[in-house]
Order: sequence, then C-alpha cells, then structure tokens
Amino acid sequence: MATADDHAEIALGKDPITRALVRRVTQLGPGGRLASERELSEELSVSRTALRDRVAKLESMGILERRGRLGTFVVGLRPETVSDVLMLGLMASDLTIESMVTVRIALERQAALEAAARTDHVNIAHMAVAVDAMDSSDDGEALRRADISFHQALFNASGSQALKFFSQVLAQVLSETIQSLELSEDRETMRTVHRQILDAVRSGDRDSVLKSIDNHFEWLDELIADQSQQAREPAANGL
Repeated sequence: MATADDHAEIALGKDPITRALVRRVTQLGPGGRLASERELSEELSVSRTALRDRVAKLESMGILERRGRLGTFVVGLRPETVSDVLMLGLMASDLTIESMVTVRIALERQAALEAAARTDHVNIAHMAVAVDAMDSSDDGEALRRADISFHQALFNASGSQALKFFSQVLAQVLSETIQSLELSEDRETMRTVHRQILDAVRSGDRDSVLKSIDNHFEWLDELIADQSQQAREPAANGL
C-alpha cells in the first residue's frame, strides 16, 4: 500500500519513473488508455515491477483507473485529488497550511480583477444573493455557507478555468481555517467587507477591487488572531 511519504515523493516530483509516467498520462489526457504494462515498461526503460508500483500509486490518488480487462485509463486531475497531493507535499516540506493563505489572497485578487473586467452579470448576481444571505442571518453555519457561495461566485465570475480550478484545490486545504471560526461574532464587519467586494466588482474599478480584497483579508486575519487569543486565555486561566 502506498504511504504518505510515497505520495509526498510524487507530489514533490522526486521520482524519475513517476515523472516519466506523469508525462505520458498528460499526453494521453482524460479518458486515454495506458499502453500495456509490457509495452510501457519497455518504452520507459524501467522494470515492470517498478512501473506497476508507480501506476498503483497514481491509481490510489485517483489519477488513473483500472477497468478490468479493458486496461488502465486516465481519469484526469480533479481539485480534490490535487488538494490531497498538495496536503502531502506540505507535510513533507517546511510549508504550513497558514503559509498557503497568501496564495489564496493572490488568486482571489486576480479573480476579482478579472471579474470586474468581464462583468459576468449572472455570477455577480450570485455574489449579491450570498451577501443578502449574510444580511438576513446571524447563524454561524448560515454565514459560513454564504461565505463559501460568495467566493465560489467570485471565482466563477472571473471566467478563468485555471483560477477556478486552483481555488477549489486551495478551498480543500484551507477549509479548516474558516471551519474553526465563529463568524457570527463579527457578522457586521463580515457583511461590510463582502459588500465592498461586490460593489467594487460591479464598478469595474481596479483600485477599488484591490482595496476591497485587502480589507477582506485584513478582517479575516484579525478575526483569526482574536479568536485564537480567546481560545488561549481559558487554557491559561486553568493553569
């Protein structure tokens, strides 16, 4: 069975056999059928045992799928699959989940800029619905769902398939950050910063868009810091 270290090695691109196999998978694309084990081992100049091991690892990650006598097929990269690999890569490096927040900020800034330039009325309307949902509820779980819907609509409004894909990858990795927050404790600011983004995207003004995104993440950073402090205080008092 493939271990976390095995998967992390794949994620970090350290294994030459895996790299060669991934190149072939990329060439085939989703739905493509791998050559037979014998043919592929000869083509890549590797032993059948080594090849079988790498194929099994890619299967366990959902990239390849064995379909009985029909052969092994490329499933293609899905956000949840890449997210698992990314998490394993983080575990095998000096990176932390917190360090990935800056990547999300960069992606979201770009998504907001592209959304403002495109003016996708349908997805902007979805953003507005999410903000209205924030306005109409004080329940933490309802606010969390509205927050997720808002940011999904923002990335969809960008029209960029790459931005949407990587936002889904990071959403899986960073989900614990938002899950642990009591959004209802600062719901008024939450409503304000999301409406600022909505208004900025509607206006199409680049400076307003960037400022509104920065305001959003400054609020999120402060909320995380405040609630982390509150969590530490009871523990300290109990000593």
